[in-house]
Amino acid sequence: MSGHNKWSTIKHKKEKTDAARGKIFTKIGREIAIAVREGGPDPSTNNKLKDVVAKAKANNMPNDNIQRSIKKAAGEGEGANYKEVTYEGYAPGGVAVIVEVVTDNLNRTASEIRHIFDKCGGSLGSNGCVSYKFERKGVIEIDNEKGLDEDELMNLALEAGADDVESSEESAVFYTDPNDLSEVRDNLENAGCTFLSVERQMVPTMTNEITDPELAAKVQKLIDWLDEYDDTQAVYHDAELPEEEEEE
Repeated sequence: MSGHNKWSTIKHKKEKTDAARGKIFTKIGREIAIAVREGGPDPSTNNKLKDVVAKAKANNMPNDNIQRSIKKAAGEGEGANYKEVTYEGYAPGGVAVIVEVVTDNLNRTASEIRHIFDKCGGSLGSNGCVSYKFERKGVIEIDNEKGLDEDELMNLALEAGADDVESSEESAVFYTDPNDLSEVRDNLENAGCTFLSVERQMVPTMTNEITDPELAAKVQKLIDWLDEYDDTQAVYHDAELPEEEEEE
């Protein structure tokens, strides 16, 4: 365990508008549909669904919405036939980018993702072109409301079964083997932790530091466009970008 590392780009951005919250709920609903289709509607026997439900709760999705999504997904012939697809490519400056989408129209989504890359000065690549630069990990962010210091967080990580922990003033991020995500989450919950996010992510093994402000703006534009695309579930990259100044 390293305690924390230089790559601190996993940050919980609290969505404050109803529109943004609704968009998150829609994306989680698609994940629920896929999880139910693959493993059934019971979270106690379907670990993937259990993880998605934990993610939904971390995003303050009402329990009624969660149960309604599960029931809808379990209904025969109801809803769209969603598929999970991953795209890989490059942002300006050679920044590696991975985009995970859930779509009911593969041709449309592929065309639109390629258009976003091209429009922002990047390039869509083939499967495997950048994924070797990342590792799949379970990532759990908690609110460090108790003000635990680095040693205390390390002990908490060890007791919960996490592989690593990275801390800031207000939160802490625990990294786990993706297969251990549910167990570590449960252990942290039993320890009284308040979750900000719970999910599997692609974490870069090394970062690409971007110091030129103009180049950083171009990279950020591509990331933002991809993130705002309706079918996008997650965007990962290996860029280490300058800190954005928060608006007053």
